[in-house]
Amino acid sequence: MVEQQNVKWYRWDDIPKENVTEMLDRRLITGDRMMLAHVYLKKGAIVPRHAHENEQLTYILEGALRFWIGEDELETIDVRAGEVLHIPSNVPHKAEALEDTLDVDIFSPPRQDWLDKSDDYLRRK
Repeated sequence: MVEQQNVKWYRWDDIPKENVTEMLDRRLITGDRMMLAHVYLKKGAIVPRHAHENEQLTYILEGALRFWIGEDELETIDVRAGEVLHIPSNVPHKAEALEDTLDVDIFSPPRQDWLDKSDDYLRRK
């Protein structure tokens, strides 16, 4: 990381991977008002239904995720490499990796539960 006049430069390979579960790892870069994450999901990984105040953009670099949207999970959306899903604040959603997947998640504001590792919904086995 290089820092000058509050400008920060990062290299993904220099950021340690956090092992969240046996099926999911991530790397985080956080600014004052946004967070950028690389999320690595193995095929079959499940992100349980949850909602958060943070607005979210999910951009799939490799692989594919199936999302279930809403409390009733009636709406499903498959998001594949090169596609982006916008999830507004407080919208319940769940996801499953349809294949090994690398996604970029952008959150505003940053996910405090990810920073302080209180994201129990994600860490349940």
